[in-house]
Amino acid sequence: MAIPLTASKLVEVLRAEGVTVHEVRSWRTHNRDHKGPWGPVNGVMIHHTVTSGTESSVRICYDGYAGLPGPLCHGVIDKRGHVHLVGNGRANHAGSGDGDVLAAVVDERALPVDNEADTDGNRHFYGFEAINLGNGKDPWPEEQLLAIERVAAAICRHHGWTERSTIGHLEWQPGKQDPRGFGMDWMRGRIRDRLKPTVVYTVRAGDTLWSIAAGRLGDGNRWRDIAQLNGLKNPDDLSVGQKIKLPKK
Repeated sequence: MAIPLTASKLVEVLRAEGVTVHEVRSWRTHNRDHKGPWGPVNGVMIHHTVTSGTESSVRICYDGYAGLPGPLCHGVIDKRGHVHLVGNGRANHAGSGDGDVLAAVVDERALPVDNEADTDGNRHFYGFEAINLGNGKDPWPEEQLLAIERVAAAICRHHGWTERSTIGHLEWQPGKQDPRGFGMDWMRGRIRDRLKPTVVYTVRAGDTLWSIAAGRLGDGNRWRDIAQLNGLKNPDDLSVGQKIKLPKK
């Protein structure tokens, strides 16, 4: 149980985990809060969109459609592994699901079979839609799977949750099959590995955040992630022997 992330904090924790974030239109104030409470939050729910194409998928998830207004999630994960934030607050993504599943998520234990729809999931879960047709044939690029892993880990890390706080829609609401094409136990294993203790690096003579990011993370542009993770307001203010945490690759 936790207080929901603010829009600014969500962007911060996602980028610190190495996620490429795109902010869509007025997403920071786009929500369904007038229809019911948002929070306390207890977990992250993963979906597939049953659509193709980034632009159209993001538009649908932002606007919704007849009978189900947007936002339909908090973020859309495209095939490149980029995350498009479309909502902040209550979103129409989870619907009613099994209260026993929510209790298991809160306790971070094995999930029971979802056989009821008696609990408001839109209140309790962050929702991320990954672009996929959901037909069992549409591929899941590694970049997209890595982004799902990073998104879930970023939110779990902030709230102090384990990988068991991440579930699929199919584990929440009877009759749902998303995400289809990979197993949630397998994905939770990836999230668990990502949540293992962060690597600590000792600054050496001549180091800069850019050189550390390039050498240790394989991308010099990720110096900003290191700065955010360590709360470094001046990225040039490093001293030999200083210990800094490195985000996962």
